[in-house]
Amino acid sequence: MATTAELTDAKQNGARGQSAARPAPGETPQFSTRIAEPSVLVIFGGSGDLAMRKLFPAIRNLASADLLPDEFAVVGVARDDLSNEAYQQKVRTALQGDASSNADARTEWVVERVHYLSADASQPDRYPELCQMLEALSSSWSRPGNYLFYLATTSSLFTPIASQLGSSSLARQEPSKWRRVIIEKPFGHDLKSARELNRQLREILSEDQIYRIDHYLGKETVQNILVFRFANGIFEPIWNRRYVDHVQITVAENLGVESRAAYYDQTGALRDMIPSHMMQLLSLTAMEPPTSFHAGAIQDEQAKTLHAVARLMPEDVLSCAVRGQYGAGIIEGKQMPAYRSEPNVAPDSITETFVAVKLCLDNWRWAGVPFYLRTGKRLARHDSEITIQFRQAPFSLFQETKVEQLAPNLLVTHIQPDEGISLRFGAKAPGAAVRVSPVDMDFRYADYFGSKLWTGYERLLHDCMVGDATLFSRADVIEAGWAISDPILDVWRALRARTFPNYAAGTWGPPESFQLLEKDGRHWRDPD
Repeated sequence: MATTAELTDAKQNGARGQSAARPAPGETPQFSTRIAEPSVLVIFGGSGDLAMRKLFPAIRNLASADLLPDEFAVVGVARDDLSNEAYQQKVRTALQGDASSNADARTEWVVERVHYLSADASQPDRYPELCQMLEALSSSWSRPGNYLFYLATTSSLFTPIASQLGSSSLARQEPSKWRRVIIEKPFGHDLKSARELNRQLREILSEDQIYRIDHYLGKETVQNILVFRFANGIFEPIWNRRYVDHVQITVAENLGVESRAAYYDQTGALRDMIPSHMMQLLSLTAMEPPTSFHAGAIQDEQAKTLHAVARLMPEDVLSCAVRGQYGAGIIEGKQMPAYRSEPNVAPDSITETFVAVKLCLDNWRWAGVPFYLRTGKRLARHDSEITIQFRQAPFSLFQETKVEQLAPNLLVTHIQPDEGISLRFGAKAPGAAVRVSPVDMDFRYADYFGSKLWTGYERLLHDCMVGDATLFSRADVIEAGWAISDPILDVWRALRARTFPNYAAGTWGPPESFQLLEKDGRHWRDPD
């Protein structure tokens, strides 16, 4: 997706008479030539899994792409009692063992810029020392005082950390010194808590300082949705109720809860995925054309789209929402335990690990077009995709072809693991009779642009450093996602699930999920 920085780059390149060149085979395309300003990145939760597996590899990848200035530093803040040298070694080990990037000289470039502060981030006693560290690190730079704070912590620490940043003046911006805060999900656990968190944060920070991150928006194919729709004249004219029969959005994982069981058993699949990831995918797929690619214009259209989603009444939840929990099963030839047998999961847990829901939009473009969403763990395979199924052509011309053999036209955006786009249409099969057979036209990022070795956090970190909020969620977009999810949560809290577990690991979810579409005369697309 073209961000403000990219459009500026393109304009400048055009003025110099330069044209965009296709990357050489195997080359990772750079998304922008704009180098970030001198800054210090402070990672609260700096010794945790997110920092080591995602953030530091992303930093190294940005450095390898020459998108970070020499005047750059990272400060990890965590409770672990580590020396500066021990923390640097921890980062070095994480980077050397990272499979998302080629190990290169930039590993040491990153490590030598890493610093550590052992502190309880919710308490005020260590913030004066943090202030001194930041001032010392940036005092000799051409642009001192640019700080980016990444809250890679539990959600219970979001407000306490923001409060300490405010009381220590670290959140105070000046014309030549920006201060920005990245907040990971979960952003609240229902609409009420999301509104309260937004209120608390806005007492300390301005909205343009808050970057609510959704790592799904760092994926190239997700970013490409808007470019695909609005930069190609052949698709947008048919992107509406006249031509589209329905839309399916699938985010499937074949993994279980892994090390997140303590968090997940209190959260569930709906809270974990629907208000955030799934609403982002729905809004980008269904939104109206923005007036520009500026962050505000895109977020305005996303908010309008989510506000147009018809709210489910309690009786609608019973017929339009399905929940499930996986039992024991086989995935890739290996026996998998039931959810209730996973470590740190209650043996009688009623937490859902699968959700499917039918939503409708009350606007001109999508009136009468259902959007089916499903997400779950321990499903048949790891796959995320958006499927646009178009209306059927009339059958009268094809007397020699059985009606059920006329497959519908499908446009599938493959988000992961194999990023790309495919279009299915009918073609004449060889032979004397006129027989129509479905064929696919496939585009894969790896084929055209080479293997992509990045984590998905690179663009998001870089955009925050350059002040582009296009790929981040605004407060009203977050709240609109929760407003859609809350009615389902209310009904499920009132009616205890009595059939769990109701799908085996290695399948595509409970039977009720298939019935959700079958009663409408439709069926889920099988990613296999």
